[in-house]
Amino acid sequence: MKQKQSKGKTLVKIIGVVGLTLASALPVQAATAPKTMEEMWEIIQTQQRELEQLKAQQKNTEQKVEVTSEAVEQQAAQQAASGPSWADKTRLGGYGELHYNNLDSKNEIDFHRFVLFLGHEFSDRVRFFSELEVEHGGVESDGDPLAGEVELEQAYVEFDIAEQHTARAGLFLVPAGIINETHEPTTFYGVERNPVESNIIPTTWWEAGAGVSGEFAPGWGYSVDLTSGLETPTTGSNAYKIRNGRQKVSLAKANDSALTGRIKWTGLPGVELAATAQYQSDLTQGTGAAGTASSATLFETHAVLSRGPVGLRALYAAWNLDGTGPASGASPGRDEQFGWYIEPSYKLTSKLGLFARYNVWDNNAGSGSTADTENKQVDVGLNYWPHEDVVLKFDVQKQSGAANDDGFNLGVGYQF
Repeated sequence: MKQKQSKGKTLVKIIGVVGLTLASALPVQAATAPKTMEEMWEIIQTQQRELEQLKAQQKNTEQKVEVTSEAVEQQAAQQAASGPSWADKTRLGGYGELHYNNLDSKNEIDFHRFVLFLGHEFSDRVRFFSELEVEHGGVESDGDPLAGEVELEQAYVEFDIAEQHTARAGLFLVPAGIINETHEPTTFYGVERNPVESNIIPTTWWEAGAGVSGEFAPGWGYSVDLTSGLETPTTGSNAYKIRNGRQKVSLAKANDSALTGRIKWTGLPGVELAATAQYQSDLTQGTGAAGTASSATLFETHAVLSRGPVGLRALYAAWNLDGTGPASGASPGRDEQFGWYIEPSYKLTSKLGLFARYNVWDNNAGSGSTADTENKQVDVGLNYWPHEDVVLKFDVQKQSGAANDDGFNLGVGYQF
């Protein structure tokens, strides 16, 4: 009997402790101790159910977090595997220039060039470059008085073949002269491109083919290209004139290709020294009469110096044409065509620069010419860059010799 009473007292103590614990954990309305064992048992079961619900909710939340984390990791892995998007690998750019020419030969305003660049990187080793140009406002259509052209000047694929060495194939600019490859209006002085590179190089000059380029020693670069060639007229006033031989890769005759090589040194900051040579076995692409066909060799060398505010450009270029046609044809003396110029410049501020240029060129300098056909031109002017990619230009030109075309030029140009 005493043992039963002892057990009963112990049970009462346990119940009392549990009751006090529950009372402290429950809301205010449940602070009152239950009056019966059934009520207390119901409270314990309710709390047990709530704990089970909380555990289930926590497990569900953990599962959702795990699924989300896996999805994020999977997406990150896919992005890392696929790399940047197509848009991230594509680049758009361009340039344009508006000219006003007040000269003895003309007084006109012309949106000379509107150009768009489009490039795309297929991979770390393969890239694409292109350039589409609209000249003089567009082409004539349905009687509209437009005297321009739409021209594809570049469209080639470049491949990395080794460290510091690349190959290219397609339509690209010939590596000759200073401005043939770099001719955005913000990069040179004067409204118009200099007459030596325009008439002798002849800028802008592009061909189709393939080539390799790279660096064979620190500061020493090279390029070798096998491309389509020129096709000069063989009769008339423009016979064998280099600039009139550009085919622009438009259904171009390809009987005779051209081989071009260049070497360039840039071992000092702000200094570029380069030389280019090209050979073509028949400048007429087989259209010249028997015995008059002409092989042609171009040699060009130049120096570009830019040290602080002081700049200097100097260039010499010459063509030698074989065969009787260039020497004694409709325009005798075309067997030799040469030109050179020197251009010092000085930047008064980071935005304003002054320049002077002395140009000499002759497209009839060969043995068959008896007339004075040498052209000389002096240019003096300034460039103002309100932004590094925008330029305003003014220059005065004075010609003497075979041509006399004096006056002034105004221009605005941009690039992006």
